Amino acid sequence: MCGRYNLVTDAQALVDFFEVVNLVDGRPRYNIAPSQDVVVVRQQQGERKLAYMHWGLIPFWAKDSTIGRHTINARAETVAEKPAFRAAFRKRRCLVPATGFYEWKRENGRKQPYNIRAADGGLFAFAGLWEQWKQDDDTVIESCTIIVTRANETVAPIHDRMPVIPPADSYQAWLDPGNQDQALLKAMLEPCPSRWLSADPVSTRVNNPGNDDPDCLVPLGHGVA
Repeated sequence: MCGRYNLVTDAQALVDFFEVVNLVDGRPRYNIAPSQDVVVVRQQQGERKLAYMHWGLIPFWAKDSTIGRHTINARAETVAEKPAFRAAFRKRRCLVPATGFYEWKRENGRKQPYNIRAADGGLFAFAGLWEQWKQDDDTVIESCTIIVTRANETVAPIHDRMPVIPPADSYQAWLDPGNQDQALLKAMLEPCPSRWLSADPVSTRVNNPGNDDPDCLVPLGHGVA
């Protein structure tokens, strides 16, 4: 699964990396948690745009927003068929920018958090879906989910699942709402190559989503307990 991640960059870096046409607040985020508003990339009218969305997808047909507590992730194996995700998978796909994600490994009777990041230290993105849901007062809430798949060799010793991290040259095919090639889309939901990622044990500060500061990223043995 993917239940916590970080995005430590600035607004211009997001624009340049994802080739979007607009800016959003580029404040670094060290410990992003479900139910918070997160930055996503989507394509509309042929242009890539950044937007903030609620993390926890609320299907358009939902009776209330509480379903979003259970839809922070969508399984790659069933995302095309599950009622909560299948409509979005067809035409509302997005990317969720990140610089790393956290997973917990049981070690010596306790859960040790790891920051799993790009081996080159750069930006990447999770494959995601987005949706629009209208409240009774006609207020529209936009929300998203992150698609997860089986772990690659870097992540497997820590956790058996990981987010789908597509290569940059597949972004266009993934984001294009006109792309209805289900076989192609499903083929993009494989684990990324193990060599793309590096994992560092970090402080248990990340266990508390209220801690959103640079100390969350410091590898153990480098000054943070």
